[in-house]
Amino acid sequence: MPAFDLPLTELERHRPDLEEPADFDAFWLSTLKEAGQADPLVSVRPVETGLRLTRTWDVTFRGFAGDPVRAWFSRPAGVDELLPAVVEFAGYGRGRGLPHERLTWVNAGYAHLLMDNRGQGDQYGCGGETPDPHAGASGGPGPAVRGLLAPEDYHYRRLITDAVRAVSAVRVLPGVDAGRIVAAGNSQGGGVALAVAGLVPDVAALLVTAPLLCGVRRALDLTDAGPYGEIAAYLSVHRGAEQEAYRTLSYVEGISFARRASAAAHFGVGLRDTVCPPSGVYGAFNRYGELAGAEAGAETGARKEIHAYPFNGHEGGDAVHVRRQLGWLAGVIEGTP
Repeated sequence: MPAFDLPLTELERHRPDLEEPADFDAFWLSTLKEAGQADPLVSVRPVETGLRLTRTWDVTFRGFAGDPVRAWFSRPAGVDELLPAVVEFAGYGRGRGLPHERLTWVNAGYAHLLMDNRGQGDQYGCGGETPDPHAGASGGPGPAVRGLLAPEDYHYRRLITDAVRAVSAVRVLPGVDAGRIVAAGNSQGGGVALAVAGLVPDVAALLVTAPLLCGVRRALDLTDAGPYGEIAAYLSVHRGAEQEAYRTLSYVEGISFARRASAAAHFGVGLRDTVCPPSGVYGAFNRYGELAGAEAGAETGARKEIHAYPFNGHEGGDAVHVRRQLGWLAGVIEGTP
């Protein structure tokens, strides 16, 4: 697929206007207040994985509406000191899979929590184990359209709330430095991580690649691939429901979360990505931290950088980008410029 979005010179200046709901902050404050009324952890059970250099626990924590959400928690074996923790969110249609699948962050010396996606896990990988008991509202079968016609019913309200609660859960797990928590993800996981950075003010760092839910209205005009295609297909059947859908989507718009974030942030984007178009990624990056910056009298209140891969699609920089993430994050966690 050749480049199809804005030229790079325009992407670097792309700061889209938003139709942000007046009650955006109140909506999320109320949602998270309700979810945070109970202690986050339900159970923490050690599991045998066959890995000698990694210790892993099967964690269950309370997410949206107190629902049990599963996660894998891992840390390097034989290390007793408090460690910074990377909380990772999985891509669209994936679950947490098996505990030995994602070892990068543990091998780099971090504690690592990989959250299961409620009601997902049946499209890729090795599955998930967290149901979504609230998936009965009007909408299509895919997560992107479950409850699409009302923000209170939308799947991503629940998933983002789970993600915020995952941060609360990891802070009280053994051997975690609660002051050094990192949100990380690619694609859907990137969009969720970005939401966490906008909703949890003391997250230490953000690693986000090809985030879903950024520049949603423009993405629906540009692509029929992936989750955006599910939304378009739903609206092709439910003619006249566009305004209701757009209103719901405005409450999970990644650029709105980006504006409110202040953690140091590292972005990645493939300029030929038709799943999560690059204009959405740059829109989030260019407006990232602007509210924190306004309070400080600056253009942005956050340390941030972005890496673009001109000939790559949704895979972005792949392992090359992960290598960049590792070097950048080590500097942020250790406090170097």
